Amino acid sequence: MEREERYMQLAIAEAKKAENMQEVPIGAVVVLNGEVVAAAHNRRETDQNAVAHAELLAIEEACKKLGTWRLEGAELYVTLEPCPMCSGAIILSRIQKVVYGASDPKAGCAGTLMNLLEDERFNHQSEVISGVLGEQCSRLLSDFFRKIREKRRKS
Repeated sequence: MEREERYMQLAIAEAKKAENMQEVPIGAVVVLNGEVVAAAHNRRETDQNAVAHAELLAIEEACKKLGTWRLEGAELYVTLEPCPMCSGAIILSRIQKVVYGASDPKAGCAGTLMNLLEDERFNHQSEVISGVLGEQCSRLLSDFFRKIREKRRKS
């Protein structure tokens, strides 16, 4: 298995933790020098916090662990394309590379709606690799929302 897929599997494991908590199944890991320094999953419903996205939680954990807000050289693996808020945090924390699985046609800011991460108008850009284990990541999300719709129909 190639490097990106191995780390994306860890992000998928985080997404499954979110799903088990009835959260939208999104997971993220931060890797620096080949070592996972942070891992997180979506917790918006659990925390009742609009900014409890997997990426932000993983970035926060990495900053605490490393003792710096500058995550230069770090890579972020996330199951869903980052939204505008998460893309902003990625830029500001200076993450070098973002690898994501599923594209987000409604909020994706790493190439789908726009590409904030590679926009040279910002003082920092991140390399973007899309579609890594994309089908598996997409299926996690579509299955989750299908189950919610089925539950609503039965109620």
